Amino acid sequence: MNDMAAIIPSWLPSIPYPPAQDGRWSPVTSTLNWCEEDYYATVYAAEIINTLTNLLFMYLSAKGIHNCLKHGHDKVFIVTFIGYLLVGTGSFLFHASLKYPMQLVDELSMIYTTCLMCYATFSYGKSKVYSTVLAVSLVGLALFITLYYHYLQDPTFHQNAYALLTAIVLVRSMYVMEVNIRPKFRSKERQAANPLPKAEQAREDLRDQEIVRKMWTMIGWGLSIFLGGFAIWTLDNVYCSNLRQWRRQIGMPWGFVLEGHGWWHLMTGTGAYFYIVWGIWLRHCLNYKQDDYMLLWPAWHTLPVVVRKPKSGANGHANGSANGHANGSTKKRI
Repeated sequence: MNDMAAIIPSWLPSIPYPPAQDGRWSPVTSTLNWCEEDYYATVYAAEIINTLTNLLFMYLSAKGIHNCLKHGHDKVFIVTFIGYLLVGTGSFLFHASLKYPMQLVDELSMIYTTCLMCYATFSYGKSKVYSTVLAVSLVGLALFITLYYHYLQDPTFHQNAYALLTAIVLVRSMYVMEVNIRPKFRSKERQAANPLPKAEQAREDLRDQEIVRKMWTMIGWGLSIFLGGFAIWTLDNVYCSNLRQWRRQIGMPWGFVLEGHGWWHLMTGTGAYFYIVWGIWLRHCLNYKQDDYMLLWPAWHTLPVVVRKPKSGANGHANGSANGHANGSTKKRI
């Protein structure tokens, strides 16, 4: 078990790991230091794999912002993708330097972006007064977490705060989806706001039932990726000494595969992207735009996007479901 090199074919080329060394940003001032050794590959990045894996955040944030602008998604999701970009940028700078200020940028941007999603989730359909109070409350909460975390300098506090906020937003979004989209649980207020003839209602019920099924598939897939990343990160922490030994036995680049925190970046970044895209699609469905927008997710190994449906003809109506009827833009919002 300890001889990891035995399972790597001898004919595969590898480069021995250089020793850890001081680098351009030495000394380390962060309260956390991960299992990847410091400055072994270059003096310009303390943890090269943990640094470069954050490029996924930058790519997906650019992809998300472009999609929002191209297809007319709500502006709150542009802001959310900007926050998502800050998370990746902060993590990039933190792992490159292992400096405490960059650690704060990395960790607190996660809190701020989650607070943005919290606002998007809880403010929908509410009055301006409610939304304003919610916004002020979330700003106050973010400020409290910032100051208290800086005082404690305990990563456990940040991790628990982030996990709690994420769980609240996720559960709330699931509830909103079920009581507003699924025909069986649709609230009386939403039914009264959108009365339809029986035949048309039956068509829309079938459409919405299929939408909820796809949404749950997306939720399950994204959550599995996210939690899988967390599990790998936990193993990275527990078995760090073994992993470092194995990496040096098998050499580079094969040892890079054993950088568990890098996998955490890739998997949680992907899982978070799934959640934001789900939020975009859910918002359009809440706005009765199911016949105007659709989810593009052709295969499990691809990334989902929400796009505007193509026009059905010169009359400018959006292409609906099977019969081409478009009614999303004319219905009353709740």
